[in-house]
Amino acid sequence: MSTITIRRGREADLPQVLALIQELAVYERAPDEVTNTLEDMQRDGFGPDAIFKFFVAEQEGKIQGIALYYTGYSTWKGRMLYLEDLVVTEELRGTGIGKRLFDAVVAEARHTGANRMKWQVLEWNEPAIGFYKKIGANLDPEWHNGNLTIEQLQAYECEVVKE
Repeated sequence: MSTITIRRGREADLPQVLALIQELAVYERAPDEVTNTLEDMQRDGFGPDAIFKFFVAEQEGKIQGIALYYTGYSTWKGRMLYLEDLVVTEELRGTGIGKRLFDAVVAEARHTGANRMKWQVLEWNEPAIGFYKKIGANLDPEWHNGNLTIEQLQAYECEVVKE
């Protein structure tokens, strides 16, 4: 196997990144849930108000894995880094690429002064759970994840705050 390089993501990587995100959706049994587009990712990752960054694992010009993250804020702890997704292409899972990507995000959290790093893992994803337990991460059973879909956001009645 040729060398895998971990590096910061670039805009030119986005088509391969989106393909890996779609591969992840298939793995997570939700292939039709990805509505994100290349244009959205270009705007949101490289536009004037960029809101995410990512690392890639590259081998001979092909992206074999990604770790996409963004800065969040905890009212209790302050700055935190949120790891949105860690994906390694199926044929290279279990080779250590995921750990190298995770390490890059941990280093970024330290570098940016984050007081916490958070992520989620599906309860049935035993390989990922095993990895997180092996590194000593806390997997918190007390918290439930809440979200509103775009349809729910649009239907929700709320007062609009004026600037």
